[in-house]
Amino acid sequence: GVALAGLPLFIGALGFTGAGIAAGSIAAKMMSAAAIANGGGVAAGSTVAVLQSVGAAGFSLGTKIGLTSVLGSLGA
Repeated sequence: GVALAGLPLFIGALGFTGAGIAAGSIAAKMMSAAAIANGGGVAAGSTVAVLQSVGAAGFSLGTKIGLTSVLGSLGA
């Protein structure tokens, strides 16, 4: 539960925000590296794309359920 609540805060601290990727942040460096490696764009479904989605909108219900089950298993 705590990890589920804290993860979006951590993602935001990296620079993945609701307004986009913060300039000069770790997220900006990740996006730059991904774009260079991918010929100028960030691939859908890549780590950077997923983190930006979470930063912009938070977790979907399905993601919350999946993370809760995975994290719960790890805690047991």
